[in-house]
Amino acid sequence: MEIDPVCGMEVDPATAEWKAEHQGTTYYFCSKGCMEDFVEDPSSYLG
Repeated sequence: MEIDPVCGMEVDPATAEWKAEHQGTTYYFCSKGCMEDFVEDPSSYLG
């Protein structure tokens, strides 16, 4: 399982509908909204 960096929800990469790449890493999201928030400003969600 992966963790949605926006909301912290567990996401299964095998079935995740929403994903985005940032600096060579793929991130998985629980919803389109979380993915859009991340894509708009990734640095806000990466520690």
